[in-house]
Amino acid sequence: MTLVYEGKAKRVFNTDDNNIYRIEYKDEVTAGNGAKKDKMEGKGRLNNLITSYFFERLAKEGVDSHFIERTSDTEQLVKKVTIIPLEVVVRNFAAGSIVKRLGFENGQTFEKPLVEFYYKEDALNDPFISDDHVKLLDLANDEDIAELKRQALIVNETLIKIMDEMNLKLIDFKIEFGKDSEGKILLADEISPDTCRIWDKETNENFDKDVYRNDTGSLIETYTKFYNKLEEL
Repeated sequence: MTLVYEGKAKRVFNTDDNNIYRIEYKDEVTAGNGAKKDKMEGKGRLNNLITSYFFERLAKEGVDSHFIERTSDTEQLVKKVTIIPLEVVVRNFAAGSIVKRLGFENGQTFEKPLVEFYYKEDALNDPFISDDHVKLLDLANDEDIAELKRQALIVNETLIKIMDEMNLKLIDFKIEFGKDSEGKILLADEISPDTCRIWDKETNENFDKDVYRNDTGSLIETYTKFYNKLEEL
């Protein structure tokens, strides 16, 4: 197996099948597009286990993803896709960058989920872009944009159900999509506390990477608590 790509949190390898990749989750955590970086033993295992659970659950809700199967605590097999360079963000409550940009109160409830696009380009600090920007940059056409939003909202509904079962609330999350060899749009990358903002319904305790971003707790302990809640389901 040869290394195809190495990102902040994962390594991607070729396999004997040209249509399948092997993904290895790393024990590294970053924030601020890599400005803050640490190695934490067990982080890759937790994100792989959590992501695998979410993708399996989403498949039952009709959301097709690149996920095939988990092959070890830190590895999974996925379908080969060409990643669309967009972060698709869904917000149910105000938190993070939107509070700074638009002056919402932290934790303010939105009447309906808000879907945003961010251009995946580290050199530009992953800027927020409109649908027209997406088309101008030739990242997706109108049909693709509609499909990305449709799938993102289904993912949102499913994740909210899961969080409700754990007495947690889904504040927001970001996901990525790719196209397979036939041009079909598939959910890709990962869904984990790295990519979601999750609060306890009663105490607003964080169950996500904000504990690392803001130095308010142990990331490994937080992710372990979240995974243990998943296991109880």
